[in-house]
Amino acid sequence: MNPFELSPAERKNRWFSEEFRQKKVREIERGITTVTQVCKAYQVSKSSVYRWIDTFAVMKEKKERLIVESKSEAALIKRLREELAEAQRKIGQQQILIDYKDKLIEIAEEHYQIDIKKNSSSGSSAGSGKKEKG
Repeated sequence: MNPFELSPAERKNRWFSEEFRQKKVREIERGITTVTQVCKAYQVSKSSVYRWIDTFAVMKEKKERLIVESKSEAALIKRLREELAEAQRKIGQQQILIDYKDKLIEIAEEHYQIDIKKNSSSGSSAGSGKKEKG
């Protein structure tokens, strides 16, 4: 039997000292124990333990956030960022080509006094000079 196993009424009337709560928060921060382990060992709710962390955590004072990720996750994020940058570069190049072709068509329309965009959608060009054999 767990020496800390108490009835609900006993749990309601108990109190953890500030020193005890600080010690458990330090253990959680150092990775010695987890919130779940503290909850089970001392029959305390997760919300209580998170309040202790909020009150006594060293990281909180520094206004820093600890982000834990595996090397494979870091490598994946790096690779995806590189792929995104490459895709954005290609999109930019394609947009430059589109803008160049649109300007070229505009200049040709002014020079030859014809509507190239309208004529290009009609299957074959009237000025190709080719005749069908019949």
